[in-house]
Amino acid sequence: MLTRSRDGMAARLAVYLVADPTATRGRPLDAVVADAVRGGATLVQLRVKDPATRPFVESARALVALLRPLGVPLVVNDRVDVALAVGADGVHVGQDDMPARDVRRLLGERAILGVSATNADELRAIDARVADYVGVGPVLATGSKPDAAAPLGLHGLAALCHASSLPVVAIGGITVDNARAMIEHGAAGVSVISAICGAPDPAAAARALRSAVSPRP
Repeated sequence: MLTRSRDGMAARLAVYLVADPTATRGRPLDAVVADAVRGGATLVQLRVKDPATRPFVESARALVALLRPLGVPLVVNDRVDVALAVGADGVHVGQDDMPARDVRRLLGERAILGVSATNADELRAIDARVADYVGVGPVLATGSKPDAAAPLGLHGLAALCHASSLPVVAIGGITVDNARAMIEHGAAGVSVISAICGAPDPAAAARALRSAVSPRP
């Protein structure tokens, strides 16, 4: 497990890839993730909605083997048991998942822990002593999560970023064309699925996003 670092968390969120095996256009997930990291993805979350546990564990274990030597953290969406089984670097939980305090107790102090928030009330309920970052969204309309809440818009994102004592990664409807606006409205980084997983060239897509959120002089 990579060492948890609050000081470096904002930088790790810059290009946050949510790796979904259903969004890769039939390509192997590990190949898409490898290309994305080569292009500049800074953190990977494995999101598997299939309820079968064994393939989830196998995918997570393969990504740990790929990412650990590269120093890129892997967090697991929802499933604390899977994260523990494969030694992932952390977990991301939503509002209907295991409470963050329980996740922290199970994973220990070294793990990375992210929590989703869709509004100010959910944000206020997040304990900054427990979580490391907040996933805020959807900022814009997205097809990746049909049951998502109403979009916040850029002004809504800005309000939640201003209210958060933790770094924020913007989620929902993000493309290379609007990624910079997320940073300008207070986000530390952007979280994407289709913008990388569904791109013809995942490495080039990640590179373009990295350039958008961290423009070089």
